[in-house]
Amino acid sequence: MADNFRVIFAGLADNVDIKTACTNLAAKLKTSDEKVALFFKGKPLFAPSDKDKALKQAKLLASLGIKSKLQAVSNAIQSSSAPAANNQRDERIFDALDYITSSLIRLEEKLDELEQRLPEAQLKAPDENVDEWQDDDLMLDEDLAPPKKRSNLLLYSLIATATILLVVLAVFLIFPDLFSF
Repeated sequence: MADNFRVIFAGLADNVDIKTACTNLAAKLKTSDEKVALFFKGKPLFAPSDKDKALKQAKLLASLGIKSKLQAVSNAIQSSSAPAANNQRDERIFDALDYITSSLIRLEEKLDELEQRLPEAQLKAPDENVDEWQDDDLMLDEDLAPPKKRSNLLLYSLIATATILLVVLAVFLIFPDLFSF
């Protein structure tokens, strides 16, 4: 017995055309029209899910004038579709990496273009300014005096207070009946 179901396209209501249904469903699900068009051709739009969720998906489709039916999906079919899902995920990752790489290349080209537009005097000026601070010697007019020694009384009192509070907390946690009011 299958515990998961998949919503399959069965047809359209009498007063609904396929373009309107495709546009409305894509807007409702916030997905692309291509994915919805593939759903109308028999590809699954939703992942296999439990019966309640599948019924909610079918109800959503019915509210948009799309007839659908539930198809039982066995666990063996799901495990065989896992490599296909991994391949799709890998393709999306490679597409994203390709997009990032091409964006970086475009940024590098823009940066080269901006560098070519700058006059050569501005390009050399920052290099000269960087070295100037290293040539200056650090000159101190006054000798540094050692810091004054402070009394550790405040530190010891804070440590003692924290220790006493921890002991009281431990006693309260070990003997909760001792402090019942």
